[in-house]
Amino acid sequence: MPGEGATSGQAVAGPQDRAAGKVLHAIDAAATPASPLTDLARLTAAARDAVRAGHGHVLGTSHVTFPNGAITLILILAESHLSIHTWPEENLIAIDLFSCGAIDAGRVIGELVRQLGLDRVAARAVPRGVPSGGLG
Repeated sequence: MPGEGATSGQAVAGPQDRAAGKVLHAIDAAATPASPLTDLARLTAAARDAVRAGHGHVLGTSHVTFPNGAITLILILAESHLSIHTWPEENLIAIDLFSCGAIDAGRVIGELVRQLGLDRVAARAVPRGVPSGGLG
């Protein structure tokens, strides 16, 4: 289940990490009554606004709405991608922001937390890439 092993209150990369390379920011959070778990229009608007606030650029979007109303929303960014997955039956939202460009990931995540009305936020930042010596 998303969120297992997550540590609440862990720091999320901010503007100082813009040049740090490729990073996956994984966020699991509890929804509140204000959270748009099944409202695609609100979820998409919040995601686009958050990316814009973090100085990112949305190139395209795709989504799937499941029979229970759960949504998987993907935003393709010039800086990589943002995905949002909702589980209405568990009051859970999982967000993944993979950044490899000049985007303020901390600002994007902060805006999403605020706009989606999230609670009990658990965040992890995972550097991605291969050590300079290669795979071998």
